[in-house]
Amino acid sequence: MKKLLLAIGFVSLMMNVKAQIVSLSKDELKHLKTAIDKDEAYKKVYEPFKITADRSLVEQPNPIEKITSQGLLEGNPAKTASLKAAADCNKVYALALVYRVSGQKQYLDKATEFLTSWAKINQATGDPIDETKLEDMVTAYDLVRSYLSAENQMLVDKWMESIAESLVNSESAKPGRGTAINNWNSHRIKMITLIAYTLHTDKYYSYITTELEKQLAVNLNPDGTTHDFIERDAFHYHTYDIEPLLSTCIALYRAKGKNYFDYQTPNGSSIKKCSDFMIPYMNGEKTHGEFVKSTVPFDKKRAENHEKGYEAGTLFQPKSGIYMLSLAAYFDPSYIGTIKQAANNQQYFNWQLALNEVRKKPKR
Repeated sequence: MKKLLLAIGFVSLMMNVKAQIVSLSKDELKHLKTAIDKDEAYKKVYEPFKITADRSLVEQPNPIEKITSQGLLEGNPAKTASLKAAADCNKVYALALVYRVSGQKQYLDKATEFLTSWAKINQATGDPIDETKLEDMVTAYDLVRSYLSAENQMLVDKWMESIAESLVNSESAKPGRGTAINNWNSHRIKMITLIAYTLHTDKYYSYITTELEKQLAVNLNPDGTTHDFIERDAFHYHTYDIEPLLSTCIALYRAKGKNYFDYQTPNGSSIKKCSDFMIPYMNGEKTHGEFVKSTVPFDKKRAENHEKGYEAGTLFQPKSGIYMLSLAAYFDPSYIGTIKQAANNQQYFNWQLALNEVRKKPKR
């Protein structure tokens, strides 16, 4: 028994010392703490997380058995309940982040309470659009996983692995389905990737890279458009497609040093070209009426439901592309100039840009 306990302890120790890929390493957190203490721009983008974390200390977790929002119109009770529950994800991320910055255990204890509550109740659905709402929960867990007890770590690990497995085997990814090549698949690959590197397992690595390269080949076009942009005629979906791919690329670069941002598919497409495609629409040189030529019936239903931004012809707002270009700026900081223009001379520095600054970035 003693040998078994020692073996378990050793394995646990080895897991805990592995680098944090999805969130921030110890050195990066040290850099972040210094920046927050000395730089007003960092303080300003960190403060909302501190406020959220403090409020969450006196709130109770609100886990839901199954997140159900994909394909439902605004106002649908199931969607409303799911989005209300998913608001926990930002709370957990804030609690985990503030714990790592401040070292105050009350934040860790509350983050643990939220994580374990969700692990006990939430069930994987295999639906990428529903599961992608858990992204902040996964990143939060990456921040604090090594600080949880072995029992709680095992509980949350099992839950997150069930999500990854459900996405690997998702019906949405079956050959011949539109969801196997559109934004659904981008989100599916992202969530598998983030969970894999949070749990420090190479189980999915070859699968992730194979699926990512396949997705880039069928989803991206050489002119910088995406399958979703053509199908939906909306930058709303161009960004919704590229954002998860960028998150995947950042994790893979940090984990393996492989740069999929500049990677070109056999037909000459790349995520960089799809990011560059946004620039004239972000800086005001061009405008675009959203959803005018969409071929997806659900877009019309949302317009008829008067959901903001979905009525055909609504002009794309440059600020809507800031998050996507902020992710791209991890690989190419030159996008920051366009981000400044899109912010219209208001405070342009955001949390993603702060993360970019403290993380190790590829040389260009």
